[in-house]
Amino acid sequence: MIKHNSYFDNNVQSLGFATDTKPASVGVMAAGEYRFGTDAAERMEVISGALTVLLPEQTEWQTYAAGEGFDVPANSHFDLKVAVSTAYLCIYG
Repeated sequence: MIKHNSYFDNNVQSLGFATDTKPASVGVMAAGEYRFGTDAAERMEVISGALTVLLPEQTEWQTYAAGEGFDVPANSHFDLKVAVSTAYLCIYG
C-alpha cells in the first residue's frame, strides 16, 4: 500500500510504503526550514540536493549531500535547512 503524505503547506511531500523489513517513505522537500518529530528511529538518505541538519543533542549544523545519510533517534526531533529542492529516502525503525 502506498500512502501520500503532505506537510508544511505542501512544501514537503512523500510516499509511504512498506519494504521487506521496515516502513519507509520517499519524498521531496522544497527550499525552506522545517522541524520534524520522530516516534520511531529514522535513517534519512539524501537522493539529490542537500539537507543541512541540526540533530538532537547537537549544537552544530551538518550538511548531507546526495549519497549521504544520517540517523535520528526515536522520540526526538530534528531541524532542517533546505537550500534547493531535495529528494530523500527515510527508513523507519
